[in-house]
Amino acid sequence: MYPELAEIKQVRRKLELTQATFAQQVGVSQSLIAKIEAGRLDPSYSVARKIFSAIDLLGKKQEQKASQLMTKHIISVKPNDDIREAIQKMKKANISQMPVIEDHKSIGLISEATILEALLNKKGSRIKDIMDDPAPIIPTNTTISAASNLLRYCPMVLVSESGEIKGVITKADLLGKAFG
Repeated sequence: MYPELAEIKQVRRKLELTQATFAQQVGVSQSLIAKIEAGRLDPSYSVARKIFSAIDLLGKKQEQKASQLMTKHIISVKPNDDIREAIQKMKKANISQMPVIEDHKSIGLISEATILEALLNKKGSRIKDIMDDPAPIIPTNTTISAASNLLRYCPMVLVSESGEIKGVITKADLLGKAFG
């Protein structure tokens, strides 16, 4: 949702931009920005679109990236590991899910719920017998808002750079950021 024209000055200041820098980003003169902010001029539709597009773009540039929120220490299991090993790792690290990694690639996901269901239904004793589909993988420069949208549907996302998994983001990480 875009701000009102009267709010452009507050938005610009929140982005920590001078009128001149903001005008340069928009592609208009500094004096035009000053007149609009002062309420002395109503911009044309095309100028207003440029202003709101610049605000949108600048806001996205300043948004925190996945690389800044991710946990770099990835606790994982291998597909041939025993379920008991996964339980011990999860208890020790106080986590509720972890990726299944083989040859430096994510091939599945194991969670407390998956393990509990497997134990109740006697599905198997190896991770490969009970694992879920792998977690989505996002690049390190993905915005936190994009990562949070994925976390609505998945318990975790993996973060990669140049094809190598570098970290993990969970719902707990987002909550820690919001209330930490």
